[in-house]
Amino acid sequence: MQQIFNFIFKNSNKLLFLLLLSVSLLLTIQSHSYHKSRIISSANFLTGGVYEKINNITEYLNLKSENDALALENARLKSIIFNTKDTTAIKKPENLKGVLPDDIIVSKVIHNTYNTHENFLTLNSGSNDGVKADMGVINSLGIVGIVDKTSPKYSTVVSILNTKSQINAKIKKSNHFGSLTWDGKSTGFVQLIDVPRLASVRRGDTIVTGGQSVIFPENINIGTVDKVYKEEETNYYVLNIKLFNDMTNLGHVYIIKSKDRDELNNLEKETLKDE
Repeated sequence: MQQIFNFIFKNSNKLLFLLLLSVSLLLTIQSHSYHKSRIISSANFLTGGVYEKINNITEYLNLKSENDALALENARLKSIIFNTKDTTAIKKPENLKGVLPDDIIVSKVIHNTYNTHENFLTLNSGSNDGVKADMGVINSLGIVGIVDKTSPKYSTVVSILNTKSQINAKIKKSNHFGSLTWDGKSTGFVQLIDVPRLASVRRGDTIVTGGQSVIFPENINIGTVDKVYKEEETNYYVLNIKLFNDMTNLGHVYIIKSKDRDELNNLEKETLKDE
């Protein structure tokens, strides 16, 4: 304490000067609005900068807790998404001749191969939904393939991009038939073979399902004629068909039931036995 008093007495003149200077500055600021506003602005600048630094440090220290909170929120949202069923109603086509809406199963492609010679698709519908082997599969643009095997919840489909696939098809304008196959080259094209030379066919003609089997209804779109080839050794055309469908990008599809399939198959078997 004695040292403090000694310091004050020793520096009394300087301290008095500083006191008077402070009072004069205070009176000047109070009596002049310009000086007052400048001082306040400077003070706000300094304190604002300090507060910003403090806030940045606080935010940095709180990053872990915020990241944990975000992770929990993301987990909750993903759980909701993964456990929510697709409630978007897909309208069944109503313009298929001879096919009732009840004979159509709406399904979705969950796996699709298109880079091999024997391509397959997997659908999220199976025997529990009424899917059976040899049912035709189409979408809004055209044919997709034929059901091969089923499990209770899923089914596999032989894609039209399969070198072993053969589907009855025809030239829409003339009704000349052929067999739809795939040469294993381009995913955008298939081939219609065994088309008789008598057929009048040009580039751009529409190719549709022929209806000579119970798998697909008649006149389901397939594609348009891109090129016409003549087989020199036979009396037939080979048509290169540009598909309406993008077989590399498939979503919802329609599986078509055929109530007459079993009856026709049994009748044909009986006929073969009699021969």
